[in-house]
Amino acid sequence: MALSDGMSRAEVDRIEAKDFALGIGPLRPRNAATLILLDGHGSTARILLGRRHRGHAFMPGKFVFPGGRTDLSDGRVAVAAPLHPQEESRIAGSGYRATSALAQAVALSAIREAYEEAGMLLGRAEAFQTAITAWRDFAAQGVKPALDRLRFVGRAITPPGRVRRFDTRFLAAFRHDVVVELPGGGPSGELEELVWLPIDEAKRADVPAITLTMLDELQRRLADDPELKPGVPAPIYRMHRSRFVRHLV
Repeated sequence: MALSDGMSRAEVDRIEAKDFALGIGPLRPRNAATLILLDGHGSTARILLGRRHRGHAFMPGKFVFPGGRTDLSDGRVAVAAPLHPQEESRIAGSGYRATSALAQAVALSAIREAYEEAGMLLGRAEAFQTAITAWRDFAAQGVKPALDRLRFVGRAITPPGRVRRFDTRFLAAFRHDVVVELPGGGPSGELEELVWLPIDEAKRADVPAITLTMLDELQRRLADDPELKPGVPAPIYRMHRSRFVRHLV
């Protein structure tokens, strides 16, 4: 079951209980990013999913998009092309923490995680040098990360009271923007199975509730916007006054 607009706190707790363990006390959500890779356009596009290792404490065995926490060092990486301005503002969000630097760090973390978990290096085939350890394989492969093809699909903030909380931006790009695909997947070993599935089939896989929600969102958008044009309004899901609400930005 996907998370829907207007759900009560109790309904969200029931749906997410197996994915996000309930805890006590306030936790500030950590910035995170996910990259949804599409092979093809419109309703026939296939989506890349990977199965989380069954030995993981967090969402073992679930099919997910490649993604993870944003690291401060991600924002210091040089890029071949910046974010589209309209996409940058949506990724950054609002408030005093919403900056261009944050948007770039979030976007780069999505690209980095797609490499670490799925072996997909997205960017341009250009000479690239960096002293940041997590990005040295991009330099070795001759791939300079590029942000101009990334599109903001949605954002979800884990409700309060979870053992883990994330403020996750879901970004999308097309497979033809991937310069290198490593045949063995990513070096982290977090995803033990990678599959390209049509969206309807992906929605029937064992996916977390928020992944299903974003698949629904993406499917609706692709029906009207098969090329994923920049600047199209996209949703934020968050808890507000004990209701899980959706609004467009």
